[in-house]
Amino acid sequence: MPLIEANGLRHYCRVDGREEKPALIFAHSLGCDHTQWDAQAAAFETHFRVLRYDVRGHGATGVPAGDSTIEMLAQDAIAIADTLGIGTFAFCGLSLGGMIGQWIGARAGERLTHLVLANTSSHYADPSAIVARRKAVLESGMAPIEETVMGRFFMPETLAANPAAIARTRRVLVATDPAGYAGCCAAIRDMDHRAILRSIAAPTLIVIGERDVSTPWEGHGEILAREIPHTQVARLPTAHLSNLEKPRTFNAALARFLISKPEDMLAAGFKRRRGVLGEEYVDRARAATTSFTRDFQEFLTRCAWGEIWGRPGLDVRTRRLLVLATTAALGRWEEFRLHLRAGLEHDLEPCDVEEALLQIAIYAGVPAANTGFRIASEEIAKPAVTSAPE
Repeated sequence: MPLIEANGLRHYCRVDGREEKPALIFAHSLGCDHTQWDAQAAAFETHFRVLRYDVRGHGATGVPAGDSTIEMLAQDAIAIADTLGIGTFAFCGLSLGGMIGQWIGARAGERLTHLVLANTSSHYADPSAIVARRKAVLESGMAPIEETVMGRFFMPETLAANPAAIARTRRVLVATDPAGYAGCCAAIRDMDHRAILRSIAAPTLIVIGERDVSTPWEGHGEILAREIPHTQVARLPTAHLSNLEKPRTFNAALARFLISKPEDMLAAGFKRRRGVLGEEYVDRARAATTSFTRDFQEFLTRCAWGEIWGRPGLDVRTRRLLVLATTAALGRWEEFRLHLRAGLEHDLEPCDVEEALLQIAIYAGVPAANTGFRIASEEIAKPAVTSAPE
């Protein structure tokens, strides 16, 4: 259920991915909600059980009276995990979410496998800006701070380009309950984690936006990197909301930190090869392997299927289309047909193949596209593979 009772408050949360996968919790920034992590949930749900939630006072989570503290917000996150039966988890928080993550890392570190602290701080020496923002929303609602906050969230060129993420973020910001926003402003105002940072034992990734004026490296990220024992640092060409401004770059940094390569790359390669090309094809290929071809087949399985197809930067559908485009452009029609047939049996639709072939017509030539359309028409016309009746 998206609404759960935890720590004495109704919380909105969303879980993606399979129950048996390790858990990954995302906590959003002040003035955002769980949708801030849409791109990350889509990228990581195949690897993790992904939990996103609305921090108290935000989104569809309840708005309690009075000010909040970071400890209170962290206890919310732990209570949500407990309610959902999640024991240990990786935690990724941005800005306010990163402040929550610091408290969990220091005070409930046994729950963490990994910690990601993005665009965040352990303390504001001068909290006057957050105090002024709190006062403004309590007196006049969210409208007076809208342009200032958006100007800190994103770089000027991103705002000028106006991608869809800008409009979504703006809508969430102005719809945030002023009392809830103000309560979390107070939590940031009163926070000072500097004395507890050395207690964080979990492997920690610190993400810095090179043009982040809210939590820059100087005075913020540098303190986290210096005081937390086991840290890595990723610098991104972004302002404050790095995961929205450069989502794929952010995902790549997370993937390198969170996803370990399997020790047995050959076994992982065979598993992925079966998932992409089908059980029957791989069984036939393995049965046809001889002592002369075995080393080559294992090399192919480790490198192509274990390493490249296993990278999280591109989803399987995108990799399928790249293979179709490459094999068509090079005239590798046997390989083209193999991957086309497997794709149509799994996650490709004829419209996907059509778009790839039209792209091929422009960049690799009409003859290649013509042959590709012919082969695709033959494969699409074949009856769908169905299970035999019991």
